[in-house]
Amino acid sequence: MSESPRYPIEILQRLRPPAPVKLGGRVVEVAGGEVRLEDITGSVRVECAKAPPLGAWVIAEGEWNGVVVVGTCEVLTAPTGAFPRAGGDWPSFQADGAARMRALRARAKARRAVRDFFDDRAFLEVETPAAVPSPGLDLHLDAFPVAGVDPPRWLITSPEYQMKRMLAGGAPRIYQLARCWRRGELGANHQPEFTMLEWYRAFAGSAEVMRDTEQLVAHVARTMLDGSTVIPGSGTPIDVAPPWQRLTVDEAFRTFAGVGVQDVLPDEERFFRILVDQVEPQLGRMRPIFLTHWPASMASLARLDPNDPSVCDRFEAYIAGIELCNGFGELVDPVEQRRRLRADQERRVAEGKIAYPIDERFIGALEEGLPPSGGNALGFDRLVMLLLGAESIGDVMAFPTERL
Repeated sequence: MSESPRYPIEILQRLRPPAPVKLGGRVVEVAGGEVRLEDITGSVRVECAKAPPLGAWVIAEGEWNGVVVVGTCEVLTAPTGAFPRAGGDWPSFQADGAARMRALRARAKARRAVRDFFDDRAFLEVETPAAVPSPGLDLHLDAFPVAGVDPPRWLITSPEYQMKRMLAGGAPRIYQLARCWRRGELGANHQPEFTMLEWYRAFAGSAEVMRDTEQLVAHVARTMLDGSTVIPGSGTPIDVAPPWQRLTVDEAFRTFAGVGVQDVLPDEERFFRILVDQVEPQLGRMRPIFLTHWPASMASLARLDPNDPSVCDRFEAYIAGIELCNGFGELVDPVEQRRRLRADQERRVAEGKIAYPIDERFIGALEEGLPPSGGNALGFDRLVMLLLGAESIGDVMAFPTERL
């Protein structure tokens, strides 16, 4: 191969013709001695004496006259079968005007925006292990086991335990874009493998983390949407600029289901049926909303509200009826945390599920002393999907499960 290309295609529009150019791309159309060449940044017409085959990867070299490149095409590789290949990767990435490729470029901008947001606020970006001795004991989350490892390991459903250990180790503000895995989750808002944005700040509770969340989402929206905070929504545009609405779980049940939380509990199956069928679809339709003050029985790793122990310091954010995140004012009491985890193990056994072990190093970190803290776990794929108005998180991933 000759010298590598000097330009991606989009740079051509910035050059004053006539200009000598050299660029690489794929031949997506052939018409006589003219071809249309594409790369991730755009397309250009090239006039060449000998047209390369459809689907070939080529280096085009010649003169850009403001309309076409006039010169030669060096064929590097060419398809050995029909192009485009039915079910192949080219149509997957290029269909609908290269919608998936555009989404991936926007996703990359969102990742940079997330990092800029947290870096500007003195958070440390961290990485924690993907294979852990306990993936958590939430009744509704099932983990993928790692084969051939002794002692047993599972892929993380969240990096929570290890990130809290870092708080105990002296890192007061941390964030992570972590790959996570959850069995049995597949749909418009779920994939078995996904990206979680998780962050923790010491000396804080849910109020501070909710402010982080609304400011973060607005910042990412402005970065992706040329300064705008208005996203498509579900047919009705939604402005994600702060402040977002706050609504307690009990208020939401009374407003949208005509029943109070205490009228439903302790029947958790009925609680979640009402939440999913009647409450969630109504949340965040006009602007984003935080659902706060969850029942104490659903505290998980959150502290109880010091002013009302019947509820906990937990929130979830919703946009266009979709849950975006789940955040806590964190529980720091090791005795209470162990009691809850043992209760979770018993519930999992009663439901016929694997009772994952308690992570003793996590409990040890609480015993060593965790500062009062707030944290949040935000679905990064869902955030990108909502900001772009995509129909599914699979539309904003390079390879959703169905493409593997």
